[in-house]
Amino acid sequence: MKKEFNLIATAAAGLEAVVGREVRELGYDCQVENGRVRFQGDARAIIETNLWLRAADRIKIIVGTFPAKTFEELFQGVFALDWENYLPLGARFPIAKAKCVKSKLHNEPSVQAISKKAVVKKLQKHYARPEGVPLMENGPEFKIEVSILKDIATVMIDTTGSSLFKRGYRTEKGGAPIKENMAAAILQLSNWYPDKPLIDPTCGSGTFCIEAVMIARKMAPGLRRSFAFEEWNWISDRLIQEARTEAAKKVDRELELDIMGCDIDARMVEIAKANAQAAGVAGDITFKQMRVQDLRSDKINGVIISNPPYGERLSDDAGVTKLYAEMGQVFAPLKTWSKFILTSDEAFETKYGSQADKKRKLYNGTLKVDLYQYFGQRVKRQEVK
Repeated sequence: MKKEFNLIATAAAGLEAVVGREVRELGYDCQVENGRVRFQGDARAIIETNLWLRAADRIKIIVGTFPAKTFEELFQGVFALDWENYLPLGARFPIAKAKCVKSKLHNEPSVQAISKKAVVKKLQKHYARPEGVPLMENGPEFKIEVSILKDIATVMIDTTGSSLFKRGYRTEKGGAPIKENMAAAILQLSNWYPDKPLIDPTCGSGTFCIEAVMIARKMAPGLRRSFAFEEWNWISDRLIQEARTEAAKKVDRELELDIMGCDIDARMVEIAKANAQAAGVAGDITFKQMRVQDLRSDKINGVIISNPPYGERLSDDAGVTKLYAEMGQVFAPLKTWSKFILTSDEAFETKYGSQADKKRKLYNGTLKVDLYQYFGQRVKRQEVK
């Protein structure tokens, strides 16, 4: 089996730089590209990045890249790849996804079928299986993806399984929750640090608060879930267990945190509490049923992060306008606090009552949103009596 792999961490548009920073923090050089971060690493890198990357979607192995303007070129290109170094006899290997952009080959089901045929032929040859005798696919699964961009095919294997935003702690969710990896990325894009108070006044199922604790306490986001690669015979159980044990040892339980989540809906507050309990952080977050207009704080240098209801999430347009106006009025006296508000409403600043210091375009799933950033006045703690 191979010892070094070409890897990519996929990322939502606008979050690539955050993922790149996370990859570098794990000790891997990388190149940040649109929608992904490229890096090289061994089996341990596959384990570590799946365990530790907070903002990424998936970790994939690039098996190979080649020109493919015709189905014959596609077949030969896929056939030429070293599948024997990845797929043991008995492996299940669906061509789970094909994507063709600006290419002569554009029939994605045909791309999947021909790619599958090429892999089958290669494995039949390598494992000396007679022509016409089907390969048994009853072992571990290796999901293969084929992407063709401008007539260049890239063939990948997904190491992750369920997307990395599925941390394993969400017991229930609200109507349109923010994904865990998006929440973690926004926290990293904000100016929040664990020594600052943090409030989410529209906390829903508690995602921002839970992810904040996990960042502060150095809790690996993948520690409570399983991954596709754990079924593969060429990534040893010993290596996986070592990485999980090391991750568990890094958790910092000593840090004092000041994190609060509020929601007008009592049911959502109970869901948030249950999710925090499942994540092992219930003791670190204060959850309250509270309206936005009742929010007050005499603390300084805090951070407010909010993913309030908007357009696609709330049919009552007048209710949205009223909520945003209330947020502007309630947050205004908190002059030393920074505010980070995620919404797809292009009229947000007008409704809120002030222009953001900075705006950042992001995607919450397929929905284009903006992160409106209002920076608080800097005040040293000793200046406040």
